[in-house]
Amino acid sequence: MARLRVGVIGVGSMGQNHARVYSEIAELVGVADPDPKAGMKVADRFQVNYSTDFRHLVEEGVDAVSVCTPTVHHFEVAKAVIEAGVHVLVEKPLCATLVEAEALAKLSEDAGVVLAVGHIERHNPTVAFAKKALVAGTWGDLITASARRVSSFPERIRDIGVILDLAVHEVDVLRYLAGSPVRTVYALGGKRKHEHFEDHANILLEFQNGVSGFIEVNWLTPMKVRKLALTCERNFVEIDYTTQSAVISSATVLPHDASNLYQIPFEYYFNSVSLKKEEPLKKELEDFLDAVRTKRAPLVTGRDAVETLRVAEAAMRSHRGGGRIEI
Repeated sequence: MARLRVGVIGVGSMGQNHARVYSEIAELVGVADPDPKAGMKVADRFQVNYSTDFRHLVEEGVDAVSVCTPTVHHFEVAKAVIEAGVHVLVEKPLCATLVEAEALAKLSEDAGVVLAVGHIERHNPTVAFAKKALVAGTWGDLITASARRVSSFPERIRDIGVILDLAVHEVDVLRYLAGSPVRTVYALGGKRKHEHFEDHANILLEFQNGVSGFIEVNWLTPMKVRKLALTCERNFVEIDYTTQSAVISSATVLPHDASNLYQIPFEYYFNSVSLKKEEPLKKELEDFLDAVRTKRAPLVTGRDAVETLRVAEAAMRSHRGGGRIEI
């Protein structure tokens, strides 16, 4: 099967990584970026064409592109790509506003063009592992999912706050694992070091099927943490996105003296699972290209991203003083 011809629009931090992976799994035709210094550096590395105008890249006859521009430009760029009949993967969040995201999803559906969205943790092996176990009922019904994604401020971010940058990852994963729409959102957050956008937030989600979700995100902690805890009826499960590992635990109370609650004996069960290490971005782009070839829906569709953005926007309204928001 001939390799698909692909391109990358926007070669900042994520765009450079898209170009690297595409060079391994497809035919990388070219890159586009308004900054000649950045664009030429990537083009020279992979020996591909470079243009300051993304439209020139699209006109070169590519089958698919990744849009890795700043979020404020996602709608304009992806819209032009879709109207040209080219399949597109847009980095998260899909758009800067829910109105734009809904319009883009509809546009891709009407045009028959694949629209995938870069909610990369959905492609992390740990998430696939958890989803399989939850669907099979191995751990019992999911009761609560609690995610923590904290780190220091990424200098590359200029146009969105921590909710749209970090929390959308966890909203997408929790929606996927809960298998149910979000009913209500409540968030607390604020600005400690950054003037224009929130840099920390705690978000509480209520799903329609009764599952509760909790998300902690910030740009303030000098330690990168990417973890998820699942409280289920039979097991408590701790997942580490970075190490791609999971610890599945449970406990049984042994016979004890009811008058001595200080010394209640437990029998503990721990099962540590280290999954085969795989690069989530590579899995994401392979899924996107396979969706293009086979004309199927990608793992993360435009509609998925719309619903995730709907929750994120509700969280932003809530932390600004809106209280509990119904979706």
